[in-house]
Amino acid sequence: MLDRIPTGGPPYLYDLVSDYPSRIGKGLRPALCLATCGALGGNQREVLNSAVAVELFHNAFLIHDDIQDESLSRRGADTLYRQHGVGIAVNIGNATNLLALQCILGNRSMLGPQASWLIVQETESMMRQSLEGQAIELGWIRDNVCDLRPRDYLEMCLKKTSWYSFIYPLRIGATVAEGVQSPNRFCRFGWYLGAAFQIQDDILNLIGKYRKYGKEIGGDLREGKRTLILIHLFNKCSAKEGRSLRGILAKPGSERTSSELEWMYDRIVQYECIEFAKRAARQLAGAAFLEALTAFRGTPDSEYKRFILETALFVISRDR
Repeated sequence: MLDRIPTGGPPYLYDLVSDYPSRIGKGLRPALCLATCGALGGNQREVLNSAVAVELFHNAFLIHDDIQDESLSRRGADTLYRQHGVGIAVNIGNATNLLALQCILGNRSMLGPQASWLIVQETESMMRQSLEGQAIELGWIRDNVCDLRPRDYLEMCLKKTSWYSFIYPLRIGATVAEGVQSPNRFCRFGWYLGAAFQIQDDILNLIGKYRKYGKEIGGDLREGKRTLILIHLFNKCSAKEGRSLRGILAKPGSERTSSELEWMYDRIVQYECIEFAKRAARQLAGAAFLEALTAFRGTPDSEYKRFILETALFVISRDR
């Protein structure tokens, strides 16, 4: 991936595109793309280009997401916008998306026009779903929406997290291996896996260790993100507490006091919201495992297939 990033050029561009990719990350998304192709008998050399694109798209989303959420840190260091300003960070994110697109377009010479065009279509669909999911989440915060249900959260996860992090890599890997558009057998697996992954991320944001998690602890509360944890709190707290919670969330994140954040966290503990989220994540991971067995039914046992099946356990046991 780092070899695909140009050298030279104007300052504050390509020299900074490599920043997030160079920080230690999980690499889960390209790994799933590679593993799916391998499990279905595809050529690893032919899917590598797409796997690189998957990870570049991910890093571009992180750069922009950090700006939108006003996040302080990413992968154990300051976010790019805090280091270099919003304008430069936006441009770096755009450049990272461009490099990912170049990788997608480069598939034509190796995969031929049909498979490469199918991957372009998958990419367009993934981008649209991700942007819509982000808009939903940002809209909830902006409009101070407080009457959400777990179903709303899961539908948001489908678009914001599941599609680009799991469904897209799975379908791309299958398309390269089979040369035809991947059937929808990966959608439920990817949806459930992504929702379990996101819930675990929400949990770690509250009780994780910064050294491993790599992002500021409690950032979601400061930002007012409508996590499953917060949604459960709204559904369980008293009417008086609900009014107080609405009032706190109506403020810009920068104006929420430490005492208000502590009050919110105390209510989360009181109503066992983290335990509720853990149970939901386990149930979704179990459902994802069953869907993976269905999606890969008939494929021979291999290290690739085992990796994919074990991902269902990883997403809820990870600490970063």
